[in-house]
Amino acid sequence: MKIAVTGGNGRVGQAVIQWALAQGHTVVSIDRTPPDQTNAQASLTYTQADLTDYTAFTQALQGCTALIHLAAIPSPRHVADHEVHNNNVVASYNALSAAAYLGINRVCQASSINAIGAVYSRWPRYDYLPVDEHHPTYNEDPYSLSKWICEQQADAITRRYESMTVASLRLHWAVPARADAAPWQGDLHELLAKQLWGYTCLRAAARAFLRALTADFSGHEVFYVVAPDTMVDTPSVVLKEHFFPDVPLRGSLCGNQGFFNCAKAERLLGWRHDEEEA
Repeated sequence: MKIAVTGGNGRVGQAVIQWALAQGHTVVSIDRTPPDQTNAQASLTYTQADLTDYTAFTQALQGCTALIHLAAIPSPRHVADHEVHNNNVVASYNALSAAAYLGINRVCQASSINAIGAVYSRWPRYDYLPVDEHHPTYNEDPYSLSKWICEQQADAITRRYESMTVASLRLHWAVPARADAAPWQGDLHELLAKQLWGYTCLRAAARAFLRALTADFSGHEVFYVVAPDTMVDTPSVVLKEHFFPDVPLRGSLCGNQGFFNCAKAERLLGWRHDEEEA
């Protein structure tokens, strides 16, 4: 495939590009910032574009057969609320709409565990644990809202263009390895509790994006793509009882088992976070 990767200069973008190249694909990296071309390869080209500009985005996608959309303002903390929301929502709509216009029928976009409200909420609401894709959203900040809207846009685009298949991957804190997610606040810090002590390794995320472009499903599907364990060593049951004692438990939380149910990704994408990489 010839895969367009937006946000190619970012951490997740770099991991996705390297994995795609290793799998024999051709990649067009699209970003608003100039690329580091020291690792230029024949199968990798760079395009600089503002993804909120629909015409520029469409031109950048010419000739591609699949799209992985990662570009976004990654949090609401350092940019004005309206800029976070508007940038992320418009860029995602442009990605989906441009792909439909060009006949690019396989799209995978980066969503977030924050789509239902988590770390950026005043305090998150969880109706049950572990969380799965059926959990309702209670988001309240501009970043989390933008990610939820991105998913709703994917629902709409696949209703209108039935040939399109779109995956939205709800990633957590993307790091090279679990050790890089080690908390600096302590296991019982409220900031970690709000996001349920989760993380996603970069290589695991990259594998999920590539799997989503070829997996056998139709329409739009949302997937949690999170490590099966927490980033801390305190038993998960202890964490739950300390911060969320009244939240119903669906299943078990043995050892330091994670608070995100990724069974859907395993079932439909054939993906597991800790599988051996070829």
